[in-house]
Amino acid sequence: MLDSEVRRWSAMSCDQLVSELRNLQAYEVEFDSKNYQVEVQILENVDKHVRVLVAVDDGSLPASLSPVTHIFVCQKLLPDNRHTA
Repeated sequence: MLDSEVRRWSAMSCDQLVSELRNLQAYEVEFDSKNYQVEVQILENVDKHVRVLVAVDDGSLPASLSPVTHIFVCQKLLPDNRHTA
C-alpha cells in the first residue's frame, strides 16, 4: 500500500505537489478488503527541492502511533529547465 501511494505522489511535478499539499492530505484507501489511513504532507519546500512524507497505517492504535512511512524528494527545475544537482 505504501509503495503504491509513494508512486502516485512521486509521479507529480514539484508544482503539482505544492498545489495539492498546501494542507496535509489525509484520506482512506481500501486495499485487499482492508481500509488504510494515508497521510501526505510537505516537510520542506525550498528553492531546490520539495521533501514529501507519505505515511500509511491500518487505523489501529498501535499502527497509528508508528505508521509505515516514506520520504521522497522532488528536485525543482532551474529556470533553463535543468534539474538541480
